[in-house]
Amino acid sequence: MEGIKDMPTHRAATPRRLLMCPPRHFDVRYSINPWMEPEKPTDTALALLQWEQLSGLFQELGHAVEVIDPLPGVPDMVFAANGATVVDGKVLGARFRHVQRTAEGPAYLQWFIQQGYREVLWPEYVNEGEGDYLTVGRRILAGTGFRTDPRSHAEAQEFFGLPVTGLTLVNPRHYHLDTALAVLSDTEIMYYPAAFSPGSQAVLREMFPDAILASHEDAALFGLNAFSDGLNVLLPQAAQGLQKQLLARGFNPIGVDLTELLKAGGSVKCCTLELRA
Repeated sequence: MEGIKDMPTHRAATPRRLLMCPPRHFDVRYSINPWMEPEKPTDTALALLQWEQLSGLFQELGHAVEVIDPLPGVPDMVFAANGATVVDGKVLGARFRHVQRTAEGPAYLQWFIQQGYREVLWPEYVNEGEGDYLTVGRRILAGTGFRTDPRSHAEAQEFFGLPVTGLTLVNPRHYHLDTALAVLSDTEIMYYPAAFSPGSQAVLREMFPDAILASHEDAALFGLNAFSDGLNVLLPQAAQGLQKQLLARGFNPIGVDLTELLKAGGSVKCCTLELRA
């Protein structure tokens, strides 16, 4: 495949600092995305076990995991990626679109303030943290279409002082950017083209001509809700096609079982907020 010859010949994992929230109050009590079916039973103990396995795996790989205590009655707080965006030690808080999640934004922002973060911004416009803001090198890809207000993109660019590229999502099952696109390194991504508008597809082709493209099957399995440290890529274990493509590019894919949390529309990346110094 043209362009593959230019990929890195040696990959190395970079230790990261991560924030996670245990799903001690996990449940699906309402539906704010197509994955959520309140009439189906959930198993909080199983969700917690799967989350603990993910947290343990991060630590085995050399990453530092910090934990925020979950609030009772806020079952989606486990999805820490939505709680904020952190770049260069600056914290852009999250303002949620749905009333069921509005308590999460202040809770996460308070955690950062208590941890001594000084450059903290409560946003004017709706943004759902790293659910829709993904950092690639020194650029931020910003999703919109279902949750994050496009006006927040300019707010993020001004706050972080980094270029922000807006991308429009068009498939309700990919309501956040991190369900349709994953960052693999400072220059590489994988994504599902059909989740994006034609114009956004063209932008992604221009910016990342050698990106890994997910099949409909792997995208439907939430395979793109993944975390990469530059070498190891943690993703849903059912996404076998993506795992094969990642191996071919020199990555080390690691399948993870978070099927209980998927009942609320979340997986590896959703559970993981990166604390970029």
